[in-house]
Amino acid sequence: MSHDHTHLTASLQDKEGPVPGHYWQGLNTHKVPMSLHSENRQRLCERLRKVANLPPNSVVVLQGAGDVSINDTDTDYLFRQEGYFLWAFGVDHEAGCFGTIDVNSGKSILYVPRLPEDHAVWLGTIHPPAHFKEKYLVDEVKFVDEIAATLKATPDCTVLLLKGVNTDSGLAAKTAAFEGSDAFKTNPDVLYNNITECRVFKSQKEIEVLRYVAGVSSDAHKLVMRAVRPGMKEYQCESIFMNHCYQEGGCRHMCYTCICASGHNGSYLHYGHMGAPNDKTLRDGDMCLFDMGAEYHGYCSDITVSFPVSGKFTPDQKAVYEAVLDAQQAVVKAMRPGVAWPDMHRLAELTILRHLVTLGLLHNGTPEEMAAAFLGYVFMPHGLGHLLGIQVHDVGGYPEGGVARIDEPGVKKLRTARVLEEGLYITVEPGCYFIDILLDKALQDPVHSKFINADVLKRFRGFGGVRLEDDVIVTKDGCEVLSNVPRTVAEVEAWLAQKN
Repeated sequence: MSHDHTHLTASLQDKEGPVPGHYWQGLNTHKVPMSLHSENRQRLCERLRKVANLPPNSVVVLQGAGDVSINDTDTDYLFRQEGYFLWAFGVDHEAGCFGTIDVNSGKSILYVPRLPEDHAVWLGTIHPPAHFKEKYLVDEVKFVDEIAATLKATPDCTVLLLKGVNTDSGLAAKTAAFEGSDAFKTNPDVLYNNITECRVFKSQKEIEVLRYVAGVSSDAHKLVMRAVRPGMKEYQCESIFMNHCYQEGGCRHMCYTCICASGHNGSYLHYGHMGAPNDKTLRDGDMCLFDMGAEYHGYCSDITVSFPVSGKFTPDQKAVYEAVLDAQQAVVKAMRPGVAWPDMHRLAELTILRHLVTLGLLHNGTPEEMAAAFLGYVFMPHGLGHLLGIQVHDVGGYPEGGVARIDEPGVKKLRTARVLEEGLYITVEPGCYFIDILLDKALQDPVHSKFINADVLKRFRGFGGVRLEDDVIVTKDGCEVLSNVPRTVAEVEAWLAQKN
């Protein structure tokens, strides 16, 4: 995907105001139809109606996010909507909302807060309910203080509440709590698993949003690659990426903290946090490992590129890079419905081990023997990939009653062990890293140490790492990679040669 840079001219042609029934940031950004979310609600109702012994007159109640203050100040964090609520209602910008869905009829009602008069002074127009009905294509809009009275109009209704634990974070989902809720029968057992399964499998309209944001992030990565020079700061690379995603793609949010690692920092899997804030100077001879992804209307991208600051791979950099690239390509070639994700992780590990044997870094055994001893974990201590969607580590990795986490080095780090199915969106991100603490432990381990050529390993101390990450949708008979960045050594070097 390519975006031109005629934003100043385009802005003169851009129509003022939102497009009813769409999320749109104007200019050349993607118009997201709110029918995407009405279809999501329909999918949820169809699934719930098939649940055995579902209470009659069931009504789903979801609560959106509220504003969150920064510590004890009167300043708020930039608003981020709750994921399940966004998936169902498409309400991206408004805080303090609720939504109900009648399972039998599919009728949707959005509840917005009654705003004080001061809102119109400090924050903007106070819109009537009709504005939100047109904006979000729901059946009806009322005020939050009308929820209880509205539910009472449904005879003997049972409120389906969201109650469950995110298997990545261990944190509980937001359960709706509203004034008068104690007067209703509630069921906290049905909704979470069913709405989570709906979120796992992307609709065609969702795929188009994901394709767009993957394209924006791909273009931003390519822009950064061409801008890199020795002497730059890692944070300058981060700023170029973020600026492009917002200025050209309309993406105000990143999905996660940008990882702009160079040199040894590439060995820290989630470098870039506040304690290590992308502040190293890029040096000639360093490898860059840049893991960044923008978000559009809540839908995420997650792309990683690795390349030499100098523009040309050294022999060792090329060997490690091609090990990871070969692993990624092998996985993508093998992906299709019916394939177990843990098997793909093992395939990536084995492929990397084979290359490390060829490089001479590993010896005294076959790659298969090394894999059986879990040596792959030393060089790739994370899972091969994770579900992607409204969260960067999207929900549904380990569903209740599904495949359990496998207690095996490397594989146990997977954020899902599912069997691939059509419509599942997942990252493919093999890596090879030289992490001092893991290498030191391996050299002291009698099983692992016999496979490691300690003399050759010395060359790679301080190397950092290589990770290649693409965003992939599983199709009927294979998969499609939605991200689009230079990947082969020849492609990377040719792209870097065309400096901005």
